[in-house]
Amino acid sequence: MTTSFTGAAAAVAKDSSIPTVPSSFSGLKSASTSLLLCKRPQLFRSSAAAQHPSLIRAVSTPVKPDAPVEQKRSKVEIIKEHSNFIRYPLNEELLTDAPNINESAIQLIKFHGSYQQYNRDERGGRSYSFMLRTKNPCGKVSNELYLAMDDLADQFGIGTLRLTTRQTFQLHGVLKKDLKTVMSTIIKSMGSTLGACGDLNRNVLAPAAPIHRKDYLFAQETAENIAALLTPQSGFYYDMWVDGEKVMSAEPPEVVKARNDNSHGTNFTDSPEPIYGTQFLPRKFKIAVTIPGDNSVDLFTNDIGVVVVSDANGEPQGFNIYVGGGMGRTHRMENTFPRLAEPLGYVPKEDILYAVKAIVVTQRENGRRDDRRYSRMKYLISSWGIEKFRTVVEGYYGKKFQPCHELPKWEFESYLGWHEQGDGGLFCGLHVDSGRIKGAMKTTLREVIEKYNLNVRITPNQNIILCDIRQAWKRPITTVLAQGGLLQPRYVDPLNVTAMACPAMPLCPLAIAEAERGIPDILKRVRAVFEKVGLKYKESVVIRITGCPNGCARPYMAELGLVGDGPNSYQFWLGGTPNQTTLATVFKEKVKIHDLEKVLEPLFYHWKRKRLAKESFGEFTNRMGKEKMLELVDKWEGIPQGPSQYNLKLFADKETYEKVDAIAKLQDKSAQQLAMEIIRNFVASNQNGKIE
Repeated sequence: MTTSFTGAAAAVAKDSSIPTVPSSFSGLKSASTSLLLCKRPQLFRSSAAAQHPSLIRAVSTPVKPDAPVEQKRSKVEIIKEHSNFIRYPLNEELLTDAPNINESAIQLIKFHGSYQQYNRDERGGRSYSFMLRTKNPCGKVSNELYLAMDDLADQFGIGTLRLTTRQTFQLHGVLKKDLKTVMSTIIKSMGSTLGACGDLNRNVLAPAAPIHRKDYLFAQETAENIAALLTPQSGFYYDMWVDGEKVMSAEPPEVVKARNDNSHGTNFTDSPEPIYGTQFLPRKFKIAVTIPGDNSVDLFTNDIGVVVVSDANGEPQGFNIYVGGGMGRTHRMENTFPRLAEPLGYVPKEDILYAVKAIVVTQRENGRRDDRRYSRMKYLISSWGIEKFRTVVEGYYGKKFQPCHELPKWEFESYLGWHEQGDGGLFCGLHVDSGRIKGAMKTTLREVIEKYNLNVRITPNQNIILCDIRQAWKRPITTVLAQGGLLQPRYVDPLNVTAMACPAMPLCPLAIAEAERGIPDILKRVRAVFEKVGLKYKESVVIRITGCPNGCARPYMAELGLVGDGPNSYQFWLGGTPNQTTLATVFKEKVKIHDLEKVLEPLFYHWKRKRLAKESFGEFTNRMGKEKMLELVDKWEGIPQGPSQYNLKLFADKETYEKVDAIAKLQDKSAQQLAMEIIRNFVASNQNGKIE
């Protein structure tokens, strides 16, 4: 795993004198309004900060003895505190006739799994709607839920379903007046949107493949248990959408036990939210679980990455834990940055829920709540360093972490195509461009899933897997899928297979450039450049595009990441690797979309000619270095003309070349020119296969 920081980001990561939050802060242990009186350092510029104006320093300000100091907090923290556990004023706003809700309710409805949006393509007023996001640990979707989501998209959405990079559905275009109907339908179809957004644990990732093997099954079970452990308990979700009727399956006893355990001071006593309290977490929190070698989940981009460790017989024994990953950043603020998770330690399998809970509580108690740009756990760990972070977590865990176990090399797994499940059944992974299920594809998927009563899985790469298929169904299903445009992977352009894009325009309010709508044309242009410089069709690079720097499609892990930095303009990131273990770095700013080829043509041309054996594009750019790559782009005058562009090898041995070269010099020619002249004369004298 390789990380890369630049500028002030590196300074923040290395300078232990820049604490994001002092370790003494423990004001969140109380769920009462006394939170307002907790001592919290105030922000000001020190002399060091004056030298580095982009850095924010958090230091203690002297106060008079016993003088209460109001904690500096963001507006969202105050909204959460006064919300009666994420109810007010959302409950009142939903009852008004207005098509939209107010700012406080906008923040709260995120916890319920929804964002308010409007169509930015429309002029002359805002047409409000809501995006709903489901929560599907491991990407598991029952037959009943899939069919319900398909119906809801047609009846209340924009007629499409979107598969996300966190193994969930997004349903766009739902009107406020229809929210309760849609939400209640999802809940009663054994689905949920609770916690799909907001300042709490989001959907827990795990390999989507329904492979019946002990490690895969254990990873998926663990992901579901972690999701259950960190699900809100105060009932606000069910109060809002199904009038308090909880539609939930029974929780495993080990989950209930771990949640209720307070032997190390992790819980809010006598609170309806024992782990979250009134304030929940400082920001979103993301977790992924996988097995050694399978990095289909982009493990190192998560706040917590969990890896099953098995013995020689394949029996799961425990877990490696990695912490501190995250993608979001802000343009022109170098003290915001993407970061990869780093090793925390190993725990036996029976301790995983307690260890995860201890990490979450450490972030709850110490993550910044004054400026949401710095509230993710990655900034806490960058400030403290991993050793201090580990020590604090161990206090809540009650044990020491063991060293992480050695693991094999990571690989990206797409699970596209037909595969054996290991239980006699088959599964079929299908590529979906940018995760958007629409048109004939949507109709075809509905037909197959409904006819054969199939369950499905959503992958972290925005694709879908059909599960539990009988051998006899393979041929008819393959035929129907192909007719609907759902092709087997060998018929999909390799560039498309690994590409991802966020929705961006027109509904995302944060987008400043196109992503999903722009990526089809961009991929075609990349393919054209490949052909122009002589790269083969089967060759590919990982391309990810986002409309803003928040990084929803994880562009900072791509070999070529395009991050919107203005209208029709992108920041270029290079250096990610196909197995998603290396962080890309900024290459160029403000590249206009019409100048795409001016940058890509020299990059791909030199990759083809100067790469090492089996060297990926990301590995090549890292080896060459940013300055050299910039030089190649800046000095590019087009593909050199001449015989060399045809990649012909005229001389099989050095002796022949030297003899031809000597003769050529007598005629003021190169050996290559003379050889080509001889060959052309030979061809011209050959008529109908006979030499004259």
